[in-house]
Amino acid sequence: MQRNADLPPVPAPNPQTDFATTRIFAAPPEQIWRAWTEGEVLKRWWGPRGFTCPVAEMDVRIGGTSLVAMKAPPEFGGKTYHNTWTYSTIVPPYRLDFVARFSDEHGNPVDPSQQGLPPGIPAEVPHVLIFEPAHDGGTRLTVIEYGYGSEEAINLSRQGLEQCLDKLAEEIAP
Repeated sequence: MQRNADLPPVPAPNPQTDFATTRIFAAPPEQIWRAWTEGEVLKRWWGPRGFTCPVAEMDVRIGGTSLVAMKAPPEFGGKTYHNTWTYSTIVPPYRLDFVARFSDEHGNPVDPSQQGLPPGIPAEVPHVLIFEPAHDGGTRLTVIEYGYGSEEAINLSRQGLEQCLDKLAEEIAP
């Protein structure tokens, strides 16, 4: 595995404000990496259960900003939520760091409360994704999200991410 001494350290999650989720996928790191960095692949699985991903304009480079959207199903109001992901660390296929921000459809920042989201969802959420080779050619993916302001916000975000990762596992299933 490639190691880079110049990579920034991964801050340990603080259980009061952050969370980490680890999942094993039955696909090599290169395939899971593409699922996070190639728009046409991301569109097939991004968003919680029942949500779709109508937009995944990827600009995966240091300082680049991707525009990603998830559209709620009718029973959840049908609203489309846009995010930008601005990248700070990119080491294919091992490490991807970005800051997620809620935005409008043009990528302009918007306050999460204006999107109807509960208090405690911050304007910026740093993410660290670590892709590690696992047994039988699979991938151990760890996603860490930082900076939430309440337990409710952490739980909501964790639940959404877990559903996204469930959909990713289904997407790559043979």
